[in-house]
Amino acid sequence: MLIKSYLAWMVIFENGTSWTTILKEIPFVLIIYCLIEWFASKRKMLYYLIANLTLTSILFAVIMYFKYYGVIVTYFALAQVNQVTAVKNSVFSLMDPYFLLIYIDVVILAIIMFRRNKSQDWKNKFNRKENKRMIILLLTGSLAICIFNIMPNRASMNEIVKAEQMGILNYEAYTIFSNKDVEYIDSNQISQEKIETVKGIKPVDKPLLQGTAQDKNLIIIQMESMQNFLVDLHVEGQEITPVFNKLVKENSYFKHFYQQVGQGNTSDAEFVVNTSLYIPPRGAATQMYADKELPSLPKLLKKEGYDSATFHTNVVEFWNRGELYKAVGFDHYYDAKFFGEEDTVFFGASDSMLYKKTAQELSNMAAKNNPFYAHVIAMTAHHPYTMPEEKQLIKIPERYEDTLVGNYLIAQNYADHALGKFIEDLKQRGIWDNSLVVLYGDHLGLPIYSLDRNEKDLMAEIYGREYKYTDMINIPLVVINPGNESGPVVYDQLGGQVDLLPTITNLLGVSIEDQLYFGQDLFNQSNYNILPQRYYLPKGSFLSSQELFLSGSGFEDGKHFPLTGDGNTKQETTEDEFNRALELLRLSDSYVNSLPSWKTE
Repeated sequence: MLIKSYLAWMVIFENGTSWTTILKEIPFVLIIYCLIEWFASKRKMLYYLIANLTLTSILFAVIMYFKYYGVIVTYFALAQVNQVTAVKNSVFSLMDPYFLLIYIDVVILAIIMFRRNKSQDWKNKFNRKENKRMIILLLTGSLAICIFNIMPNRASMNEIVKAEQMGILNYEAYTIFSNKDVEYIDSNQISQEKIETVKGIKPVDKPLLQGTAQDKNLIIIQMESMQNFLVDLHVEGQEITPVFNKLVKENSYFKHFYQQVGQGNTSDAEFVVNTSLYIPPRGAATQMYADKELPSLPKLLKKEGYDSATFHTNVVEFWNRGELYKAVGFDHYYDAKFFGEEDTVFFGASDSMLYKKTAQELSNMAAKNNPFYAHVIAMTAHHPYTMPEEKQLIKIPERYEDTLVGNYLIAQNYADHALGKFIEDLKQRGIWDNSLVVLYGDHLGLPIYSLDRNEKDLMAEIYGREYKYTDMINIPLVVINPGNESGPVVYDQLGGQVDLLPTITNLLGVSIEDQLYFGQDLFNQSNYNILPQRYYLPKGSFLSSQELFLSGSGFEDGKHFPLTGDGNTKQETTEDEFNRALELLRLSDSYVNSLPSWKTE
């Protein structure tokens, strides 16, 4: 168990293992083993095998979850294991073969136990009476050490730091038995004015571009795993995303735009964009908030006579999307049943099929003479990016072959090609010029913690420097408003997915005065922004207009990552911003908790 703990520490913690690892992990193991010695009079080796398998599986889950999400998995996240089967290719792609060696002793013990003669010989050889006094002494000492590891470190903000301070197994136990009650703020104390005060912004009297897209259709395209570094990226002369690059050069492009998703990934992006609320403190928004009467973009546009629909090639049950769509008020949804299995990649129809059938349905909606809102979720460029040969449209350099980075570029090139066909189709149908079109990435595609040394070198080659957390969560945003005379503009201000709702409603000329929202209009409130982060980054992390802050035990030992420059600039974020970011999350949690359920008894 010590060897297995050392393996987990080497994978997860920046500082790796230390002499303290044995004091933080083994006492918990000894507590379990002492309980077996005390209570098990028969089948003792079977209980040891079960305990070994359970503890090993916890450490294995921690390793694999960290490789995918960059956080320490807890029992609550493991409860969502039913979602893993849909992304099993992603999980298996992260598995280094040597990780499976963690189970080798379990296999050997199981073989011995099920060989009756050998098992009996072994039992006779090691059969002895337990020393109860020694067991009590060992149990008491181990329990004391575990408590000593846990109690002083409960206040640590960063979950990874907390797990390192407590020990992984102690941290897992702590999350089960700790008090989970959240102190919510009274809903009567939550107002838009309060939110804007905490954010540090002021309302704009005469917003720029207000109503410039009034009565137009709204088409929002969510691009799977698309990161901002793809914009204008050329690899040995090959342009990776030529269609998207053209959109960037001809329209409004926000280069400092960031994801705000959590465990639900794509589904969380759908939630944040349509509600301008933050994700819950744990779990996917689609599972924690889907029973609430959520104020949303579809409901706002419904009042203006819009029909709304969302298009997603996976089954609607995945991440509980069917319930979310009811909560936010979409009139229609189209999932795997609609798109069929004629041309599938991973767990759904390809982007080409998505766009082909969506364009036809949008044409049908446009024929009703009502404006429509369509949320289109592209999915083919999904981790681990192993595309079918017929969809590999570019030839990457040899050094990129068989790497996550190389596969990612191939997948994104295909997604870009399919997007181009969709745009051509919409133009031919007369839909494009009468629509406000918004494109953004849903979440990161290349987690730092999933890359091996060679892949990190490839990313350094692309960036011309080390690949950082600020790069990892940076996604592109392009706003296309045909007929608007403002022309192409590159915007430098900070923005996040929570800002899309107020930005879009301003362009459409739709009032949001009667609704709470946590974002801000990016075309107007551009001097300052603060974006709390959850899940992919430690609790307490946030983006300010100058840098990304990653919490430590609190603010003082946190890390600062400038958004621009060489990374050597002075610290910009303040403890006041840190506290305000936490307050914004608390306000959002409290507000959503106060909302009634749409479900009837």
